[in-house]
Amino acid sequence: MKLSKRQEQIIQIVREEGPITGDDIAGILDLARGTIRNDLSVLTMLGYLDARPKVGYYYKGDPTHLEIRKMLDGIHVEEIMSVPAVLDEKASVYDGICAVFLENIGTIFITRQGFLVGCVSRKDLLRSAIGQVDLEKTPLSMIMTRMPNIISIGPKDSVYTAAQAIDQWEIDALPVVVGEEQLKVVGRLTKTNINRLVVELGGDDES
Repeated sequence: MKLSKRQEQIIQIVREEGPITGDDIAGILDLARGTIRNDLSVLTMLGYLDARPKVGYYYKGDPTHLEIRKMLDGIHVEEIMSVPAVLDEKASVYDGICAVFLENIGTIFITRQGFLVGCVSRKDLLRSAIGQVDLEKTPLSMIMTRMPNIISIGPKDSVYTAAQAIDQWEIDALPVVVGEEQLKVVGRLTKTNINRLVVELGGDDES
């Protein structure tokens, strides 16, 4: 439903001033209280506003955004994650470069005895390749970002939580892990996984 200009003004007022009474909203708009009664009812019914007795109206949020949030909160990471690219910390930088190009990935998760100890990105590998490094003799442990500076996610966490982490930390991929003190990598979640989910939720052109 497309909102009227006055309804949009009311939402803006409540966002900035709320909680606020209907009389005060009408006063700011220089209108009679009865004039905006229907607008307030519509906005409350649609979910933009809510009202508390003796307190006034307050902003609940854009219901469209709330529905998207609810949908993403209901999808688990394990439902859309990919198979992880994992190498032991003793593997060489050369091995890492080969894995990145053969697997067409941006991040490799590094393990020690099967547990997560770090990660290596394309930038890390590129930096090593153009530096004075023997690619076949230098282990990935020498160039990786180490724990605990690795942001991870659990398979049962929501896609929304994962997307927030990717955005907040400006990273391309999250290791999906199980365990507490020692973390075992069971998957990876990337921007591509999330983008693919959005496309699927939106439906293809034919549908």
